[in-house]
Amino acid sequence: MRLRRRSQAEDPAVEDGTAEAPGTEAGDTSSTVDAHRSDGPWDASEHDVDESDETRVDLGCLSVKGRPGLEIRLQVDEASQQVGAVMLVAEDGAMELRAFAAARHEDLWPTIRPQISSEAARRGGTATEVQGPFGPALELMVPTAGPDGKSVAQQSTVMGIAGPRWLLRVTTFGRPAVEFKPDGLLEQALCDVVVDRGSEAMPPGEALPLRLPTGAQQTDGS
Repeated sequence: MRLRRRSQAEDPAVEDGTAEAPGTEAGDTSSTVDAHRSDGPWDASEHDVDESDETRVDLGCLSVKGRPGLEIRLQVDEASQQVGAVMLVAEDGAMELRAFAAARHEDLWPTIRPQISSEAARRGGTATEVQGPFGPALELMVPTAGPDGKSVAQQSTVMGIAGPRWLLRVTTFGRPAVEFKPDGLLEQALCDVVVDRGSEAMPPGEALPLRLPTGAQQTDGS
């Protein structure tokens, strides 16, 4: 497992327009909260994190378990030096993780999906709603610049996973965006994630704080 730092400019999730913070409105959808998390990802109240477990990386609101062949990259805003997202990268694809505060017994995802669809359309792409492993998801095809500078269509799938007073937004690239395999390396890493919402009051839609782990090795470049 490697831990590396990336700027927002390097991150493919920025290219497809899914990196914007979600909205703050949500209806009462308590019946959907936790409905699709029987195998994780977990809330901190559901899964004790062993602080002596050297395979786990404490990133603040997210605890990620390392696995052979998995690379953990942190998207850092160069101006503020704040960590904005976590990227899990494997040979066959990647997953971007962002966690947000939510009201108790409410799911923000139904409100966020139209916003993501509108942003994809604004960028000249398309968004198709599909049924994913955690409920409704969006398949995006958004033009982006390829290695040779020419415009190519980048495919991704965005999922919203609701937990107790939080929403974990997962954007998949590569093989997981096309085929979600429960026994895949990235999928297993996602199910190992533990979200620590904290007890402080936060408005729905505010990003939960991420941080660089103590003693992390930071490298730049692709």
